[in-house]
Amino acid sequence: MAASKKTVCSRRSFLKSSALASGGMLIGFNLFTACKSDAKLPVDLSQLNYKDFNAFIKISEEGKVTIFSPNPEIGQGVKTSMPMLIAEELEVAWDDVYVEQGKLDTKNYTRQIAGGSQSIRYSWEPLRQTGATAKQMLVNAAAARWGVSVSECSVNEGVITNSKGETLGYGDVVLEAAKLEIPEEVTLKDPKDFKIIGQGKGNVDIDKIITGKPLFGLDYKEEGMLYASVLRPPAFGQVLDTFDASEAKSLPGVVDVITIGEKVRAYEASGKRNWSMVMSNSNKVVVLAKTTWDAMKGKQAIKAIWKTETPLENTETHDKELLKLLQGNTFDTRRKDGNVKNAFAKADKVIERIFEAPFLPHNTMEPMNFFANVTPEKVHLVGPVQTPAAAAEVVADLLDRDIKDVHLEMTRMGGGFGRRLYGDFVYEAAEISNAIQKPVKVVSSREDDMTTGVYRPAVKYKISASIKDGKLTGYHLKEACVNGNMYGLIPNFFPAGAIENYQVDTVNYKSNITVGAWRAPYTNFLASAEQSFFDELAEELQIDRVQLHMDLLDNVKKNPDANINYSPERLQGVLKLAVKKSNWGKVIPDVYQGLSVYYCHNSYVAEVAEVTLENGIPNVKQVTCAIDCGIVVNPTGAINQAKGGVIDGIGHAMYSNFGFNNGVPQSNNFNTYQLIRMGQTPKVNVHFIESNVAPTGLGEPTLPPVGAAVANAIYKATGKRLTKQPYMSNMNAEEKIIG
Repeated sequence: MAASKKTVCSRRSFLKSSALASGGMLIGFNLFTACKSDAKLPVDLSQLNYKDFNAFIKISEEGKVTIFSPNPEIGQGVKTSMPMLIAEELEVAWDDVYVEQGKLDTKNYTRQIAGGSQSIRYSWEPLRQTGATAKQMLVNAAAARWGVSVSECSVNEGVITNSKGETLGYGDVVLEAAKLEIPEEVTLKDPKDFKIIGQGKGNVDIDKIITGKPLFGLDYKEEGMLYASVLRPPAFGQVLDTFDASEAKSLPGVVDVITIGEKVRAYEASGKRNWSMVMSNSNKVVVLAKTTWDAMKGKQAIKAIWKTETPLENTETHDKELLKLLQGNTFDTRRKDGNVKNAFAKADKVIERIFEAPFLPHNTMEPMNFFANVTPEKVHLVGPVQTPAAAAEVVADLLDRDIKDVHLEMTRMGGGFGRRLYGDFVYEAAEISNAIQKPVKVVSSREDDMTTGVYRPAVKYKISASIKDGKLTGYHLKEACVNGNMYGLIPNFFPAGAIENYQVDTVNYKSNITVGAWRAPYTNFLASAEQSFFDELAEELQIDRVQLHMDLLDNVKKNPDANINYSPERLQGVLKLAVKKSNWGKVIPDVYQGLSVYYCHNSYVAEVAEVTLENGIPNVKQVTCAIDCGIVVNPTGAINQAKGGVIDGIGHAMYSNFGFNNGVPQSNNFNTYQLIRMGQTPKVNVHFIESNVAPTGLGEPTLPPVGAAVANAIYKATGKRLTKQPYMSNMNAEEKIIG
């Protein structure tokens, strides 16, 4: 958006506009602003008398503005960046902004979900419109009081000034403004006039986080609350047979031992299954105690016997079956341009490689937990969940209650990465509290989290390409995935439109292992596979790696029927920026560079990794990251997100591994499951394309391409093509290649 624009805003859209979001992201903010020049921030803002302005905004006569936002905050920074959008158009000072978390409210808000890196993208205009509309109503009220034209009034940091130099604070006119009609049109700012958007702002919760103030689910407590530790099946495919709880009941602090599971089975039998419902159909043993420690010790004392209901699976079996599927002929074709089979038949050479990635747990810093208090009057739920509306709906169905009885409050989350999209821990808490009619808090240990959770599915890709007369003539991508990739392949991403003969196929291996979304679903490993393959193609074609991509993207620009989701110009833009900022191709002794460029979650990222060898071991020293995500709302938060995605991507690509033996997860804590260590984290340099285009996603796009950037750099250093993650465990694995 290159200039100010007028937007139409009905009363209904004004009340709900801030709730618009996509990919499940709803704005989440609650800001307080001092709008009178002579007003002092009170110690307790809740003691002020506020006037309801609309569903989102309250303004006090003292000039304090409160904007409620129900968006879950999982560390992605929306609790900071979303208020910036409102504050910008509302014309208030950011230094006077305070932020709090709202509650689930399906009547006034929609799409209250955290996920998909879409919140800023879909809230860009609605949130700004909300702020601009509120400002216009306040200005209209001031103009009416003065008896002057609205055009004679201006606003700066919550103070309205007329042509005579007279001033009124927002608080002075809030009573009159709240009674006015909603303006049918408001004017949004030109990006060149932004004062807040584009300026780096710190995390609004940072003081509370570093001083240990209660923000997270684990912090929440209520009088008389019991703690619950849940014993779940130790292997996927097993269910509870019998158990002995006598020893557990004798331990200090243990109050009771019960079982749950009947409600879940009844829910599933009803056919009402919700996508966020991923619970085992087994009964579970629940130890209730006065403290978390007492509950967990009691669970350890339970003597349970489990029976096998479905086959117990092994990682070795998964590997064999996925490979068999890749070599078979049963696929779902997602896209087919031209004739790949014919291109391969006429080729001078066909290159094929198989790329492999394991299951991965989410390992959020804060383990799964939730509070529930089920009473005849209401179901009170509190805790960290990415899908609060879906969780409330399932709880209502599980307990046979009216959805109006379910009151859910969201806390800040110590990480999500997709794990908290699934509300199994919420449903357990609700079923337990319903059974005992007392407030209870379910708390998972790290071992619970890692062994009974939802995983990124194991996946294998076979990529084939044909070369004729020194040109790339065909490209065939096949995916074999355990339980199907969450969203399947994205057939309209690069290199779609760039190669005349192009085909994408998928096949699913059914398993009893619970899988789901993991940070940057579907692209988190696909990018590594494809961008590693293109590095090899450039070498085979004897063309510069950068030039190969530029040429292919030029092909897209010449193709009017490309049918693609991405902009080839913007993808070329980040590629050029990364090359420039990284000094790509510059010879530095003992330093090896690898390149990767990718589009996902509506954003464009190019990355150059620099690797050294230390005693023959690859070490990632630096990553240069170029990003086009449109207008950057909060550069401070954006840089943090970009760096976090890069480091997370390197860690899982290099070190993290997870598998099963007879249905039992083979790692249950960080002594056997390696995350990236501080000493292994590289320097990350982040550069943004300057843009006036509306912003897009950033929480996930920097993770997918970095795996290939690292693998391509390691190839330069060692001559070894890495096709299987984690790289460090498979440095000597046999490469699967046909050529």
